[in-house]
Amino acid sequence: MTKQTKISFIKLAAPKSGVAVIFATEGLGLGAKTAEFLNDMTGGLERAAGVAKFTGKKSSTLDLIAPAGLDVDRLIVVGLGKPEELGEQDWLKLGGTVMGALDSAKASDASVLAEIAGEGDLSADAAAAFAMGVKLRAYKFDTYKTKKADDDSGPSSLKLQIAVSDPKPVKKAWTAADGIAEGVYLARDLVNEPPNALGPVEFADKAAALEKLGVEIEILGEKEMKKLKMAALLGVSQGATRPPRLVIMRWNGGKKSDAPLAFVGKGVVFDTGGISIKPAAGMEEMKGDMGGAAAVTGLMHALAARKAKANVIGVIGLVENMPDGNAQRPGDIVKAMSGTTIEILNTDAEGRLVLADAMWYTQDRFKPAFMIDLATLTGAVIVALGNHNAGLYSNNDDLAENLKSAADETGEAVWRMPLSPDYDKLIDTPNADVKNTGGRWAGSITAAQFLQRFANDMPWAHLDIAGTAFGSPKNEINQGWASGYGVRLLDRLVSSFYEK
Repeated sequence: MTKQTKISFIKLAAPKSGVAVIFATEGLGLGAKTAEFLNDMTGGLERAAGVAKFTGKKSSTLDLIAPAGLDVDRLIVVGLGKPEELGEQDWLKLGGTVMGALDSAKASDASVLAEIAGEGDLSADAAAAFAMGVKLRAYKFDTYKTKKADDDSGPSSLKLQIAVSDPKPVKKAWTAADGIAEGVYLARDLVNEPPNALGPVEFADKAAALEKLGVEIEILGEKEMKKLKMAALLGVSQGATRPPRLVIMRWNGGKKSDAPLAFVGKGVVFDTGGISIKPAAGMEEMKGDMGGAAAVTGLMHALAARKAKANVIGVIGLVENMPDGNAQRPGDIVKAMSGTTIEILNTDAEGRLVLADAMWYTQDRFKPAFMIDLATLTGAVIVALGNHNAGLYSNNDDLAENLKSAADETGEAVWRMPLSPDYDKLIDTPNADVKNTGGRWAGSITAAQFLQRFANDMPWAHLDIAGTAFGSPKNEINQGWASGYGVRLLDRLVSSFYEK
């Protein structure tokens, strides 16, 4: 299970017990309090560092067990490199590095002497980013394991004190950062849950739990969606025994007169591909095909937890795509809520059908300032960008630039991809207004072109997160399968550009 990590901030003081963590810059530079703390260490840090060839390089660690002359059980020295080059993402990753070292040490009680040689104390934002990195690295999904592995026998909780010169502003910054981290946890949990435990109804119930934070929840069932003529979304779910849901989440933190910001998530809780069934190998990963809906739900948690000063709408379309005698067929033509007719050429191009109705409903009902959809939409975006960038498509340069700025700040990377009428021709069909796939070439682009038809000319962006929501390489802040991608990115977008 996720290690319960209680993080607190105290006045700058030398650690007296448990595991001590200190920082060293390149060349073994130490802060004044840190140097004073190490005065009683027999042999000094230089000797141990020399043997281990530790020089203070960024993210390197030196682990000393029962250091002679000190009262602590263990001393972990973390390299900062050149402190003037450290930004928010560096501190986030350093927090993850420290958590990894504490986890390996099976620590239950630890203190960080957050002091930098030549720089003094960490800023409040840097300390909060460091703590967030600790918390994100602590996440682990093993809910369904009944036996612990031999190498996982450490304590289930960690008490971590971070010593800084002035705890008050750090505590304030951490309150917001902790809420965002909890939003990432929620998104990860949703994606990691097995599909037999998390269907559309169960997902909707998880979203409804956000009412405790002040989020207004509205859930539409099949009857309500039929009345709204959402045949595109309902067509995807018609082969499944588990009923679909459309969940509307509203956070009202801005002025009543402010137009809301809208985020729409694809929530295919399991995707077999329908009649156009996927290959068996790797199909188990399609439990994560609701990564967009998970990110939107996690975002709403983050915004509510930190009481964001903005009006925000989160809409998620929740369905299961199954092969069945009643399932949608290749060759079917359905009419979306917008009135657009869609020829179904491939039932595995289903996420765009869910989004078509969810997006139209969102822009038509709420008239938002902008609309961003997130979806694990295409394998084609992984071919283009791998697992390090989400594909960004937009009809609005300002919105795209704001997203790119937020991505750069949070490390949740995006890469802008093209949209143009030339690609639209690939999804034209003589049999309906549009077909749901343009074929193999430019697959991520034609999917975005399809979605653009349901944005109704409002400022809109599409994030294809198929390569980043799950299965991306492990890193300093995530050692699991689901990443929670999108929560920190979109929270930063809101806070940096749209909060009053």
